[in-house]
Amino acid sequence: MRPLLTLIALCTVAIFHIGCDRNNETPVSVPLQQDAMVGDTNTQLRSVVVNDYEINYLDIGGGETVVFVHGGLGDYRTWKAQMDAFSRDYRVIAISRRYAYPNKQEENDSNDYSVTPHAEDLAQFLKTLDLGPVHLVGHSYGAFASLLTALEYPELIRSLTLGEPPVMSLLAQIPNGGLAGSEFAQNVLAPTAEAFLSGKDKNAVELFIGGVLGDSEYFYNASQEQKELMMNNAFGLRGVILTENPFPPLNCESVSNLQTPTLLIEGDRSPKVFGEIANVLAHCIEGSELAVLSDASHGLEYENPAGFNKIVLDFIGKN
Repeated sequence: MRPLLTLIALCTVAIFHIGCDRNNETPVSVPLQQDAMVGDTNTQLRSVVVNDYEINYLDIGGGETVVFVHGGLGDYRTWKAQMDAFSRDYRVIAISRRYAYPNKQEENDSNDYSVTPHAEDLAQFLKTLDLGPVHLVGHSYGAFASLLTALEYPELIRSLTLGEPPVMSLLAQIPNGGLAGSEFAQNVLAPTAEAFLSGKDKNAVELFIGGVLGDSEYFYNASQEQKELMMNNAFGLRGVILTENPFPPLNCESVSNLQTPTLLIEGDRSPKVFGEIANVLAHCIEGSELAVLSDASHGLEYENPAGFNKIVLDFIGKN
């Protein structure tokens, strides 16, 4: 039970922590998955090796580049409702992060499920494809990775959109922030971890998605396609949930030096903890914008895609 106890302790500690030679290979194409996207039948799923790991991604359209980075239980298909809308005026790339479908999912001692290697993968991906400064759009875990990438490699990012990144350590900046984080850990993360440790992956996915969306019936009511997408990515979620230190602790000072034009998005129906983090980030990142997406919980881009698309397109159009 050590991972479960560590997880609960981690979330509590993070909340109160204040101080706290294949990279240049040519990308190759593989056939587009039949269930992945609708639209241009000539579109192909591509892959490139970064940091000794093969990353699959979708690449359509032309113009300035917009790169989408999904959250937990997602992959490049998460952005299905964004691809057509954005590719009318932009080159659009949706990646599958390390351990996400259809990338390699193999458990071994060298696996690192923390957010830092995902940020390094993202930076190397942008360098390898020589994309120039991009409009980077991240959701949840992918937003945290995008934030780290922008902090470490600002020259690679033209604009940054963050959809409810789980930077739990920032809750220490506000009164009673620790309570919100502890409740989230106990009510969502701990039960999810216990289910994974018991070998009940489907139950773990149900608990996690229900908790982050504030809807215990979400998985039950989801379409078969949505359920399959989530279960395709249970491997990566299990790794994150059972990892001792998945997130580096950031504080207000850590992010205050970010000069990249930044948009923060929170859902009007999201669990309280995500809105509090978004508000702290908006305060700490000078000049950032904060938008509240109506009719959406934590699943911003797929719960209200039309509203999400408009907010983000308006933002990147100015930058």
